[in-house]
Amino acid sequence: MQDKKGGKMNGNDFNSIVAIYPSHIAAETAIRELQQSGFDMNKLSIVGRDFHTDEHVVGYYNGGDRMKAWGKTGAFWGGLWGLLFGSGFFLIPGIGPLLVAGPLVAWIVGALEGAIIVGGVSAIGAGLYSLGIPKNSIVRYETALKTGKFVLIAHGSANDITYSKKILHHTEPEMLEHHQ
Repeated sequence: MQDKKGGKMNGNDFNSIVAIYPSHIAAETAIRELQQSGFDMNKLSIVGRDFHTDEHVVGYYNGGDRMKAWGKTGAFWGGLWGLLFGSGFFLIPGIGPLLVAGPLVAWIVGALEGAIIVGGVSAIGAGLYSLGIPKNSIVRYETALKTGKFVLIAHGSANDITYSKKILHHTEPEMLEHHQ
């Protein structure tokens, strides 16, 4: 696997912590806590649905190598795209439209391009699987996304993950799991 600069990631980078939040506000609070504590934002990804059937128009476009958004939660996603490396919009059968920010975008694309087949999981699941997250956990994360929750993934060395786990624990996620 390659890092964001095209270099190989070492085995230490395959540690991850996954937190599930009930709302974009709770997820944003967790991201801000990590940022303020000095966590490397290049090691952080978030996935969430942003599909609303209300009166608010929601739109996404790429302008000058930067994804932009407007609508009900446009400020949330727009702020994250400025903090996190990479952004993408995926229409996943069975889950729906998902927005992804952070290095998970590259893992999803890599899994799709490399034809990684993981029975019973989506493209998001294939990206998580390529990071070393077990299939039974992926199914829980996909279920959380289907119900409108936000999945935050931090990865890195064992020290990075221990540090981020302490910070995320204080943000009171619905679920917090460590994967090695």
